[in-house]
Amino acid sequence: MPKATRRFPGKWTNHAAHEGTELTEDKVAKIGVQAMMLKGSFAEAGAFETLRKVSAIGYNAVEISQIPMTPENVADLDRSRSELGMDIAALSVAMETPKGMPGDSLKDHFDKIVDDAKRLDTHLLRIGMMPFPAMKSIDAAVDFAKQANEYAERLREYGVGLYYHNHHIEFAKFEGKYMLDIIAENSPAMGMEIDVHWVQRGGLDPVRTLAKYAGRTAMVHLKDYRIGELPEQAFGLLETGDIAGFMAEFKNVVQFAEVGEGNLDFPSIIPAAQAAGAEYLLVEQDELYGRTVWEALQTSYDNLVAMGHADLF
Repeated sequence: MPKATRRFPGKWTNHAAHEGTELTEDKVAKIGVQAMMLKGSFAEAGAFETLRKVSAIGYNAVEISQIPMTPENVADLDRSRSELGMDIAALSVAMETPKGMPGDSLKDHFDKIVDDAKRLDTHLLRIGMMPFPAMKSIDAAVDFAKQANEYAERLREYGVGLYYHNHHIEFAKFEGKYMLDIIAENSPAMGMEIDVHWVQRGGLDPVRTLAKYAGRTAMVHLKDYRIGELPEQAFGLLETGDIAGFMAEFKNVVQFAEVGEGNLDFPSIIPAAQAAGAEYLLVEQDELYGRTVWEALQTSYDNLVAMGHADLF
Protein backbone atom coordinates (compact mmCIF):
# COMPACT_ATOMS: atom_id res chain seq x y z
CA MET A 1 0.00 0.00 0.00
CA PRO A 2 1.43 3.45 -0.86
CA LYS A 3 2.19 5.75 2.02
CA ALA A 4 -0.55 8.27 2.68
CA THR A 5 0.15 11.97 2.32
CA ARG A 6 -2.02 14.19 4.52
CA ARG A 7 -2.52 17.94 4.17
CA PHE A 8 -5.04 18.43 6.97
CA PRO A 9 -4.80 18.20 10.77
CA GLY A 10 -5.25 14.73 12.20
CA LYS A 11 -3.77 12.21 14.54
CA TRP A 12 -1.15 11.28 11.97
CA THR A 13 0.24 14.79 11.88
CA ASN A 14 2.39 16.95 14.09
CA HIS A 15 2.43 20.69 14.63
CA ALA A 16 4.22 21.21 11.31
CA ALA A 17 1.24 19.71 9.52
CA HIS A 18 -1.05 22.09 11.37
CA GLU A 19 0.88 24.89 9.71
CA GLY A 20 0.18 23.41 6.27
CA THR A 21 3.31 21.29 5.77
CA GLU A 22 2.62 17.98 4.07
CA LEU A 23 3.78 14.90 5.95
CA THR A 24 4.06 11.36 4.69
CA GLU A 25 3.24 8.77 7.36
CA ASP A 26 3.48 5.00 7.24
CA LYS A 27 0.11 4.31 8.87
CA VAL A 28 -2.91 2.13 8.30
CA ALA A 29 -6.51 3.18 8.76
CA LYS A 30 -8.55 1.97 11.72
CA ILE A 31 -12.04 0.52 11.27
CA GLY A 32 -14.63 1.91 13.67
CA VAL A 33 -18.33 2.68 14.00
CA GLN A 34 -20.36 5.75 13.09
CA ALA A 35 -22.49 6.42 16.18
CA MET A 36 -25.56 7.73 14.35
CA MET A 37 -26.82 4.15 14.28
CA LEU A 38 -26.27 3.87 18.04
CA LYS A 39 -28.23 6.94 19.13
CA GLY A 40 -31.10 4.83 20.49
CA SER A 41 -28.73 2.85 22.66
CA PHE A 42 -26.94 5.98 23.81
CA ALA A 43 -30.29 7.40 24.96
CA GLU A 44 -31.39 4.19 26.71
CA ALA A 45 -28.20 2.67 28.10
CA GLY A 46 -25.82 5.61 28.11
CA ALA A 47 -22.64 6.27 26.20
CA PHE A 48 -20.30 4.08 28.22
CA GLU A 49 -22.47 0.95 28.24
CA THR A 50 -23.19 1.37 24.53
CA LEU A 51 -19.51 1.59 23.72
CA ARG A 52 -18.81 -1.40 25.94
CA LYS A 53 -21.03 -3.44 23.62
CA VAL A 54 -19.35 -1.92 20.56
CA SER A 55 -15.97 -2.90 21.99
CA ALA A 56 -17.18 -6.43 22.73
CA ILE A 57 -17.89 -6.97 19.02
CA GLY A 58 -14.35 -5.87 18.19
CA TYR A 59 -14.63 -2.21 17.17
CA ASN A 60 -12.25 0.13 18.97
CA ALA A 61 -13.04 3.49 17.36
CA VAL A 62 -16.22 5.54 17.16
CA GLU A 63 -17.28 8.69 15.35
CA ILE A 64 -19.81 10.66 17.38
CA SER A 65 -22.90 11.83 15.51
CA GLN A 66 -26.44 12.75 16.58
CA ILE A 67 -25.40 12.22 20.21
CA PRO A 68 -25.94 15.20 22.57
CA MET A 69 -22.59 16.40 23.86
CA THR A 70 -23.87 16.88 27.40
CA PRO A 71 -21.41 16.90 30.30
CA GLU A 72 -22.59 13.37 31.15
CA ASN A 73 -22.03 12.02 27.64
CA VAL A 74 -18.66 13.72 27.29
CA ALA A 75 -17.59 12.23 30.62
CA ASP A 76 -18.75 8.76 29.51
CA LEU A 77 -16.91 9.11 26.20
CA ASP A 78 -13.77 10.07 28.08
CA ARG A 79 -14.26 7.10 30.40
CA SER A 80 -14.59 4.79 27.40
CA ARG A 81 -11.16 5.93 26.27
CA SER A 82 -9.47 5.09 29.55
CA GLU A 83 -11.38 1.94 30.49
CA LEU A 84 -12.22 0.40 27.10
CA GLY A 85 -9.42 1.77 24.96
CA MET A 86 -12.03 3.35 22.69
CA ASP A 87 -10.65 5.83 20.16
CA ILE A 88 -12.96 8.82 19.67
CA ALA A 89 -12.29 9.19 15.97
CA ALA A 90 -14.21 12.39 15.29
CA LEU A 91 -16.98 14.64 16.54
CA SER A 92 -19.86 15.99 14.47
CA VAL A 93 -20.54 19.71 14.25
CA ALA A 94 -22.94 22.08 12.57
CA MET A 95 -22.06 25.62 11.52
CA GLU A 96 -25.43 26.76 12.84
CA THR A 97 -27.96 24.71 14.74
CA PRO A 98 -31.04 24.18 12.53
CA LYS A 99 -34.29 25.57 13.89
CA GLY A 100 -36.11 23.00 15.99
CA MET A 101 -33.03 20.83 16.51
CA PRO A 102 -30.81 20.73 19.60
CA GLY A 103 -27.04 20.57 19.52
CA ASP A 104 -23.84 22.59 19.52
CA SER A 105 -22.81 24.79 16.61
CA LEU A 106 -19.54 26.38 15.55
CA LYS A 107 -21.34 29.72 15.50
CA ASP A 108 -22.56 29.60 19.09
CA HIS A 109 -20.39 26.97 20.84
CA PHE A 110 -16.98 27.21 19.17
CA ASP A 111 -14.95 27.14 22.39
CA LYS A 112 -16.96 24.25 23.85
CA ILE A 113 -16.49 22.19 20.68
CA VAL A 114 -12.73 22.74 20.74
CA ASP A 115 -12.62 21.89 24.46
CA ASP A 116 -14.59 18.66 23.87
CA ALA A 117 -12.24 17.68 21.06
CA LYS A 118 -9.18 18.33 23.23
CA ARG A 119 -10.60 16.37 26.15
CA LEU A 120 -11.47 13.41 23.94
CA ASP A 121 -8.14 13.56 22.06
CA THR A 122 -9.67 13.95 18.64
CA HIS A 123 -8.35 16.34 16.01
CA LEU A 124 -11.16 15.66 13.54
CA LEU A 125 -14.50 17.45 13.29
CA ARG A 126 -16.97 16.70 10.55
CA ILE A 127 -20.01 18.40 9.07
CA GLY A 128 -22.40 15.51 8.48
CA MET A 129 -24.66 17.18 5.94
CA MET A 130 -24.91 20.34 3.95
CA PRO A 131 -27.31 22.76 5.69
CA PHE A 132 -30.71 22.44 4.09
CA PRO A 133 -30.83 26.10 2.92
CA ALA A 134 -27.52 25.52 1.11
CA MET A 135 -29.26 22.98 -1.12
CA LYS A 136 -31.43 25.70 -2.64
CA SER A 137 -28.94 26.72 -5.33
CA ILE A 138 -25.31 26.39 -6.32
CA ASP A 139 -24.72 29.96 -5.11
CA ALA A 140 -26.06 28.97 -1.70
CA ALA A 141 -23.77 25.93 -1.70
CA VAL A 142 -20.78 28.14 -2.51
CA ASP A 143 -21.70 30.50 0.33
CA PHE A 144 -21.82 27.51 2.69
CA ALA A 145 -18.40 26.32 1.48
CA LYS A 146 -16.83 29.73 2.02
CA GLN A 147 -18.28 30.01 5.53
CA ALA A 148 -17.11 26.49 6.35
CA ASN A 149 -13.64 27.40 5.12
CA GLU A 150 -13.50 30.29 7.59
CA TYR A 151 -14.29 27.91 10.45
CA ALA A 152 -11.75 25.40 9.13
CA GLU A 153 -9.07 28.07 9.19
CA ARG A 154 -9.99 29.05 12.76
CA LEU A 155 -9.96 25.43 13.90
CA ARG A 156 -6.53 24.87 12.37
CA GLU A 157 -5.16 27.35 14.91
CA TYR A 158 -6.13 24.80 17.58
CA GLY A 159 -4.72 21.81 15.67
CA VAL A 160 -8.20 20.63 14.69
CA GLY A 161 -9.31 19.75 11.14
CA LEU A 162 -12.78 20.27 9.70
CA TYR A 163 -14.14 17.75 7.18
CA TYR A 164 -17.25 17.52 5.01
CA HIS A 165 -19.36 14.38 4.61
CA ASN A 166 -21.06 13.88 1.23
CA HIS A 167 -24.42 12.48 0.29
CA HIS A 168 -25.68 12.05 -3.28
CA ILE A 169 -26.92 15.59 -3.85
CA GLU A 170 -23.33 16.83 -4.13
CA PHE A 171 -22.95 14.97 -7.42
CA ALA A 172 -25.40 17.21 -9.23
CA LYS A 173 -23.64 18.96 -12.11
CA PHE A 174 -23.43 22.70 -12.68
CA GLU A 175 -21.88 23.74 -15.99
CA GLY A 176 -20.18 20.38 -16.17
CA LYS A 177 -18.78 20.42 -12.61
CA TYR A 178 -19.96 18.36 -9.67
CA MET A 179 -21.25 20.31 -6.69
CA LEU A 180 -18.76 18.47 -4.45
CA ASP A 181 -15.87 19.76 -6.55
CA ILE A 182 -17.27 23.28 -6.36
CA ILE A 183 -17.57 22.98 -2.57
CA ALA A 184 -14.00 21.70 -2.38
CA GLU A 185 -12.67 24.54 -4.53
CA ASN A 186 -14.34 27.11 -2.27
CA SER A 187 -13.21 25.51 1.00
CA PRO A 188 -9.51 24.66 0.55
CA ALA A 189 -8.95 24.46 4.32
CA MET A 190 -11.71 21.85 4.76
CA GLY A 191 -11.09 18.17 4.13
CA MET A 192 -13.43 15.39 3.02
CA GLU A 193 -15.19 12.46 4.63
CA ILE A 194 -16.20 10.23 1.71
CA ASP A 195 -19.29 8.04 2.09
CA VAL A 196 -18.97 5.27 -0.48
CA HIS A 197 -22.66 4.32 -0.48
CA TRP A 198 -23.72 7.88 -1.28
CA VAL A 199 -21.02 8.15 -3.94
CA GLN A 200 -22.49 5.07 -5.60
CA ARG A 201 -26.02 6.41 -5.21
CA GLY A 202 -24.82 9.62 -6.84
CA GLY A 203 -23.71 7.63 -9.88
CA LEU A 204 -19.94 7.68 -9.38
CA ASP A 205 -17.31 5.05 -8.67
CA PRO A 206 -16.15 5.07 -5.01
CA VAL A 207 -12.59 3.97 -5.86
CA ARG A 208 -12.07 6.73 -8.41
CA THR A 209 -13.68 9.29 -6.09
CA LEU A 210 -11.34 8.31 -3.25
CA ALA A 211 -8.38 8.69 -5.58
CA LYS A 212 -9.65 12.11 -6.65
CA TYR A 213 -9.70 13.35 -3.05
CA ALA A 214 -6.52 11.65 -1.92
CA GLY A 215 -4.60 13.76 0.56
CA ARG A 216 -7.64 15.58 1.94
CA THR A 217 -9.74 12.58 3.03
CA ALA A 218 -9.36 11.69 6.72
CA MET A 219 -12.45 9.50 7.11
CA VAL A 220 -14.42 7.13 4.90
CA HIS A 221 -17.87 5.74 5.64
CA LEU A 222 -18.25 2.04 4.90
CA LYS A 223 -21.82 1.15 4.10
CA ASP A 224 -22.92 -1.18 1.37
CA TYR A 225 -25.33 -0.61 -1.51
CA ARG A 226 -27.89 -3.37 -1.91
CA ILE A 227 -30.75 -3.95 -4.32
CA GLY A 228 -33.53 -5.28 -2.13
CA GLU A 229 -36.54 -7.42 -2.96
CA LEU A 230 -39.80 -5.89 -4.02
CA PRO A 231 -42.10 -5.89 -0.97
CA GLU A 232 -45.25 -7.97 -0.95
CA GLN A 233 -47.34 -4.80 -0.86
CA ALA A 234 -46.00 -3.88 -4.31
CA PHE A 235 -47.69 -6.91 -5.82
CA GLY A 236 -50.87 -6.05 -3.95
CA LEU A 237 -50.83 -2.69 -5.68
CA LEU A 238 -50.32 -4.44 -8.98
CA GLU A 239 -53.34 -6.65 -8.42
CA THR A 240 -55.53 -3.60 -7.79
CA GLY A 241 -54.35 -1.97 -11.00
CA ASP A 242 -52.24 0.66 -9.24
CA ILE A 243 -49.40 0.59 -11.76
CA ALA A 244 -48.03 3.95 -10.59
CA GLY A 245 -47.85 2.66 -7.01
CA PHE A 246 -46.10 -0.51 -8.14
CA MET A 247 -43.57 1.46 -10.17
CA ALA A 248 -42.83 3.69 -7.16
CA GLU A 249 -41.93 0.56 -5.19
CA PHE A 250 -39.94 -0.72 -8.16
CA LYS A 251 -37.84 2.45 -8.21
CA ASN A 252 -37.15 2.40 -4.47
CA VAL A 253 -35.49 -0.98 -4.00
CA VAL A 254 -32.04 0.50 -3.30
CA GLN A 255 -31.10 -0.20 0.31
CA PHE A 256 -28.34 0.51 2.78
CA ALA A 257 -26.62 -2.73 3.74
CA GLU A 258 -24.11 -4.27 6.08
CA VAL A 259 -20.59 -4.20 4.66
CA GLY A 260 -20.20 -7.20 2.37
CA GLU A 261 -23.94 -7.77 1.99
CA GLY A 262 -24.42 -5.57 -1.06
CA ASN A 263 -22.80 -4.80 -4.39
CA LEU A 264 -19.90 -2.49 -3.52
CA ASP A 265 -16.38 -3.73 -4.20
CA PHE A 266 -14.91 -3.39 -0.70
CA PRO A 267 -11.78 -5.43 -1.52
CA SER A 268 -10.94 -2.50 -3.83
CA ILE A 269 -12.52 0.29 -1.79
CA ILE A 270 -10.61 -0.32 1.45
CA PRO A 271 -7.13 -0.24 -0.13
CA ALA A 272 -8.21 2.84 -2.09
CA ALA A 273 -9.31 4.53 1.13
CA GLN A 274 -5.97 3.73 2.76
CA ALA A 275 -4.07 4.99 -0.28
CA ALA A 276 -6.11 8.21 -0.14
CA GLY A 277 -4.81 8.83 3.38
CA ALA A 278 -7.92 7.90 5.37
CA GLU A 279 -7.28 7.60 9.08
CA TYR A 280 -10.61 5.99 9.93
CA LEU A 281 -12.98 3.67 8.06
CA LEU A 282 -16.34 3.93 9.79
CA VAL A 283 -19.08 1.35 9.48
CA GLU A 284 -22.51 2.93 9.11
CA GLN A 285 -25.97 1.80 8.08
CA ASP A 286 -28.75 4.38 7.83
CA GLU A 287 -31.61 1.87 7.87
CA LEU A 288 -31.66 -1.65 9.31
CA TYR A 289 -34.81 -3.19 7.76
CA GLY A 290 -35.89 -5.07 10.88
CA ARG A 291 -32.47 -6.10 12.17
CA THR A 292 -30.99 -4.78 15.40
CA VAL A 293 -28.02 -2.45 15.29
CA TRP A 294 -25.97 -5.12 17.06
CA GLU A 295 -26.79 -7.75 14.45
CA ALA A 296 -25.87 -5.32 11.67
CA LEU A 297 -22.59 -4.32 13.28
CA GLN A 298 -21.68 -7.94 13.92
CA THR A 299 -22.35 -8.87 10.28
CA SER A 300 -20.20 -6.00 9.00
CA TYR A 301 -17.44 -6.94 11.43
CA ASP A 302 -17.52 -10.62 10.44
CA ASN A 303 -17.47 -9.78 6.74
CA LEU A 304 -14.59 -7.32 7.10
CA VAL A 305 -12.59 -9.91 9.03
CA ALA A 306 -13.35 -12.48 6.34
CA MET A 307 -12.03 -10.02 3.75
CA GLY A 308 -8.73 -10.03 5.59
CA HIS A 309 -9.00 -6.80 7.56
CA ALA A 310 -8.83 -8.08 11.15
CA ASP A 311 -5.65 -6.06 11.61
CA LEU A 312 -7.54 -2.78 11.04
CA PHE A 313 -9.74 -3.11 14.13
